[in-house]
Amino acid sequence: MAILKFRVYFEEDDSIYRDVAVRHTQSFLQLHQVILKAYEFDNKHQATFYRSNDHWQRGREISLEKYDKPYKAEPLMMDATTIGSEIRDPNQKFIYVYDFVKNWGFLVELISVSKEENGKLDYPAIVKAEGIAPSQYGTKGLVGDKLTEMEEKYDLTKGTEGFGVEGDKESEEESEEGEGEGEGEEEGGVDEVL
Repeated sequence: MAILKFRVYFEEDDSIYRDVAVRHTQSFLQLHQVILKAYEFDNKHQATFYRSNDHWQRGREISLEKYDKPYKAEPLMMDATTIGSEIRDPNQKFIYVYDFVKNWGFLVELISVSKEENGKLDYPAIVKAEGIAPSQYGTKGLVGDKLTEMEEKYDLTKGTEGFGVEGDKESEEESEEGEGEGEGEEEGGVDEVL
């Protein structure tokens, strides 16, 4: 059984990509699902693949479902089309579009074909991730969910014992006293230098 490895580039930045491996007998629906998983996108929107040439021109459509739009040719359905049936050359390319409102575009390129299955992988599989994926619904920081976990673990939202909380009567009085002392020392220090 042939294993096809595709590199899935984020269309707007080719330094961001995911390598996925699929069996040639698996469907485009499974390829669609592993791409979403690789980029941490949900599975709630419309999607389609286009067969493509070396110049990334859109050809025959392989769609999740038949949408209410004009087609030059009837689209193939993802669930009924095997990936191997659409491979025309050793560097076969597809364009994958997800969420027709946001219009997420991905360039999918066949990078290798192997006859050996990796027994440790459950196909389709994500085999490499490079770069920080775009956030589907807004901004994504470098730490992502880790910051939330940190806030919950250390409860960074509440004042900690030993530290004043803005608006506390005691801390306001202490800071006013401290400011007065600090100012005098600074002025004396400046005079001495001059």
